[in-house]
Amino acid sequence: MLLFTCPNCGPRDETEFHYGGQAHVPYPENPADLSDVEWSRYLFYRENPKGVFAERWVHSTGCRQWFNMLRDTVSYDVHAVYPMGAPQPATATTQQKGA
Repeated sequence: MLLFTCPNCGPRDETEFHYGGQAHVPYPENPADLSDVEWSRYLFYRENPKGVFAERWVHSTGCRQWFNMLRDTVSYDVHAVYPMGAPQPATATTQQKGA
């Protein structure tokens, strides 16, 4: 069992949270102008990296607030938890990827 830290409620059991997909995916500026292929890519195509990944989560049985989490998809280690709308924080692992 994993413990996730809700920014509002503190550490809680993982079963209180629900995954919301990849974080930082911008909504299209003019969705009506997108072709069917472009719209389907926005809706369904997401990264699936091995390593640190920015994800959206909701504390569904607690405060019901959404937040972002940097989590390693291999080890399940949580590197950072930060509010929606905030930029992704740099970690040692994400800095190495950019180098």
